Amino acid sequence: MNTKKNYKILIAEDEESLAMLIDYNLIKDGYQTNIVKDGELVLSECQSFNPDLILLDWMLPNISGIELCRRLRTQKKYNNVPIIMITAMGEEGDKIRGLETGADDYITKPFSFPELLARIQAVLRRSNLSKGQNIIKVGDITINRDEYRVLRDGISLSLGPTEFRLLNCLIEHPNMVFSREKLLDNVWGVDNINVEIRTVDVHIGRLRKALSIEGKKDPIRTVRSAGYSLEQNF
Repeated sequence: MNTKKNYKILIAEDEESLAMLIDYNLIKDGYQTNIVKDGELVLSECQSFNPDLILLDWMLPNISGIELCRRLRTQKKYNNVPIIMITAMGEEGDKIRGLETGADDYITKPFSFPELLARIQAVLRRSNLSKGQNIIKVGDITINRDEYRVLRDGISLSLGPTEFRLLNCLIEHPNMVFSREKLLDNVWGVDNINVEIRTVDVHIGRLRKALSIEGKKDPIRTVRSAGYSLEQNF
């Protein structure tokens, strides 16, 4: 597992004073950083910098952060890179939109740097799945933890990091119903104090979409007032 000194964080923020403060605090905490202030430059900076995590401001000039998040999630190289959206837009609908587009977490301006650092550490920790036994097959779904790959009926699927962890949790215990609280504990871990229950539903929706193949049944069962399970026979 990487140490902080090995983690590279791309700061996509056009407010110069804030970008410099974030940069200062991240470097002080042991991270490698790079700042980009224009939405049009984010993808090229990702290619040259190869970040382990992206802090992405919603209101970047030329290309918005929300659009960049969508584009990054369509590219295989960056699909598994954690993204934390930074924005002044704090309404629940905005948060849900950011999560549905592919963000792994969401922090609203103004924020404290201890909170930002804690969220970064939590997201990076969650993105590092343990490497153990590492191919599991349930029905027509196969998950390979070492290669961070998911196949359904032999077709390679594109999952974001949170959706991968959700599937990893569900597939270990097929047919078991996981409450939203249990999924928060298992997928978001002990750092979930700032994660809303509604977030689980958003990511389950994204996982369902990622697993969707024409002619194939939805493998995730919703149990009203109880939670979710991955069906063994589908």
